[in-house]
Amino acid sequence: MYIREFVPSDLGRVYQIEVESFSTPYEVSLLQQLYEIGTGFLVAIEDGEVVGYIIFWIKEEGLGHIIALAVDKKFRGQHIATRLLMMAMTIFKNCDIHRITLEVKSHNDIAVSFYKKFGFVIDRKVPNYYEDGSDAYVMIFKTDMIHN
Repeated sequence: MYIREFVPSDLGRVYQIEVESFSTPYEVSLLQQLYEIGTGFLVAIEDGEVVGYIIFWIKEEGLGHIIALAVDKKFRGQHIATRLLMMAMTIFKNCDIHRITLEVKSHNDIAVSFYKKFGFVIDRKVPNYYEDGSDAYVMIFKTDMIHN
C-alpha cells in the first residue's frame, strides 16, 4: 500500500468509498470541486486500486481542517486511515499549521476514538449538524497540547 496525490481519474472510486462510508455523502461534483480549488487530497493505493482517501485544507495561517477521511470497508483494520492521517499531519506540520479541526458524528464512537488516539480532543457539540439531523463533535488538535 502506498499513498499519492489524488488525480481526476480517481474520482469515481473515491466517490464509491464516500457513498459506502457516509450516510450523507458528498456529491461527486463537490469532491471534484474540492480537488479543483486546491485542497490537499491524498489517496491510498493497494494493487493499483484506490482503497482510501483524505481531503484537507489550510483554512488560514496556522489553521488546518480535515474535510473527509474514509477507507473501503474491505480494507479497514489495516492502518490505512492511520497512514493517511499521519501523512496529512506531516503536511500540516511542514506548512507550520498549529491547529487542526474536523467534524465527526457524535455517535460515531469508532471515529471519535480514532481521532483521540492521535491527540484530537472534543471542543464542542453542534446539534443537527448533518443533513440527517445527527449532531457533530468539533474536534481539535493543537501542537501545544503535545507534551515533550
